Amino acid sequence: MTQEDILAQFGPREAMEYDVVVVGGGPGGLATAIRIKQLAAENGNDVSVVVLEKGSEPGAHILSGAVMDPKAMTELIPNWKELGCPLNQEVTGDDLLTLTETGASRVPSWLMPRNFHNDGCYVVSLSNVVKWMAAHAESIGVEIFPGFTAAEVLYDEQGAVKGVATGNLGISKEGEPTDNFQLGMELHAKYTIFAEGARGHLGKQVIAKYNLTEGRDPQSYAIGIKELWEVDPSKAKPGLVVHTSGWPMQDDAFGGGFLYHLEDNKVTLGFVLGLDYKNPWLSPFEEMQRWKTHPAIAAHLEGAKRIGYGARAINNGTPQALPKTVFPGGALIGCDAGYLNAARIKGSHAAIKSGMLAADAAFEAVSAGRANDELSAYPAAFEKSWLSKELNQYRNFKLWFKKGMLVGTLMTGIEQWLLPKLGIDTPPWTLHGNKPDHVSLEPAAQHAQINYPKPDGKLTFDRLSSVFISNTNHEENQPAHLTLKDASVPVNINLAKFAGPESRYCPAGVYEFVKNDDNTDRLQINAQNCVHCKTCDIKDPTQNIVWVTPEGGGGPNYSGM
Repeated sequence: MTQEDILAQFGPREAMEYDVVVVGGGPGGLATAIRIKQLAAENGNDVSVVVLEKGSEPGAHILSGAVMDPKAMTELIPNWKELGCPLNQEVTGDDLLTLTETGASRVPSWLMPRNFHNDGCYVVSLSNVVKWMAAHAESIGVEIFPGFTAAEVLYDEQGAVKGVATGNLGISKEGEPTDNFQLGMELHAKYTIFAEGARGHLGKQVIAKYNLTEGRDPQSYAIGIKELWEVDPSKAKPGLVVHTSGWPMQDDAFGGGFLYHLEDNKVTLGFVLGLDYKNPWLSPFEEMQRWKTHPAIAAHLEGAKRIGYGARAINNGTPQALPKTVFPGGALIGCDAGYLNAARIKGSHAAIKSGMLAADAAFEAVSAGRANDELSAYPAAFEKSWLSKELNQYRNFKLWFKKGMLVGTLMTGIEQWLLPKLGIDTPPWTLHGNKPDHVSLEPAAQHAQINYPKPDGKLTFDRLSSVFISNTNHEENQPAHLTLKDASVPVNINLAKFAGPESRYCPAGVYEFVKNDDNTDRLQINAQNCVHCKTCDIKDPTQNIVWVTPEGGGGPNYSGM
């Protein structure tokens, strides 16, 4: 049964009216809502704001390294420390290691590019920070609806965004209403702010509808795979930040590792791999497991226990690839737009700042009695902001590494170490990308197969045991949220030409090629395993896989990640 059939039988949907609807309860979306309520209180206005969050609770789907620059949080909530925001562990040291298969060399502090210095930053659980932000938002009058997916963009007669509709509940695998059916509801707004994170489901749609990428570079992504460990107290080094380059990456792929010591004997670690890699035999999950076996990494984990796992696609954050961020009735913020600073490996401060800038513009428009026009004050304010300056300082970082590890390392040293010493704050040249990540994959016949070692269950693990500790769960009797435009493509093209890369680039074991009774192949989609990383939506070489929202509340339930 199609959505049109459902509405014809069960509609119309109930509609709720707000001044501003925010799609996504991450740091950017919550910053937007908090800032609007702050401005309303300061000016004696009553501006209604609602935040839709697809996770079961705020923070449930939040995954980040994370070393957080507190600059934007301090602008948003100056007394965050007194209010108990969980930025508890200040960075105490930075190690930048270049790995060979068995050895490691540390870059001296005086030679370390400025983007790897984290003085004044904090090692945090971003999911815990977001939970705190959500509680603060509610305390000042923001409505938050957790467990509700924004599944559809609503438009008015003039083609402006007028809000969103939440997904229906109680639809069976076959697409039919069950006894538990509940029709979605519409949330109408003067302005709708999209803050879904990288490769947002609805953000992608409005970018296409309004052609917001015209004249921009294609957006580039990486996958970040993360684990949380509890370490022996004798191994704990609270505040130590470690970044690695080199092994196990080959020169035709860009990747690196991170390992951060939190408070309470916790270590968060992971691996980031650019999704423009060429070899279809490569598995980001397996590369991350292999990376942990390096002596420089394994030494931190002796006697430790793994307690968390997750994965998320992230933007590579070049301002050259930022889309136009406003359109009639709404705006894109945070990683839905692509504000992450890949060189600094930080995005939460950018999400918060962009949310504040959009909030200022939306509040001004609502207070002036406007609705459904373009919030042009938002991109104008961004151009004058410290965030714009910061992103421009690092605008070439990822693009240099696309030319190889040696070139990337050399040019990062020139742009982020030498030029600042010469008084040149921003590189005087600009690189551009010209192709999306999915076109970079080459036929399997052009590459040697990679044989990864079997996991030992102590330091290295398989996908399914990893997904288990991500607390991922979906209602089993619902339509698969991993959809195919053409069901024949996975076998006829992806398997035949690229050896089925979806079975390797997915970090959760969602995609599996199995044999039919007649020995032909078919793609089996284990949608219950999905951790909502969006890698498949980005890396699929034929762009045949489309990630759509499952029922609200499904997916991972991250704790302390």
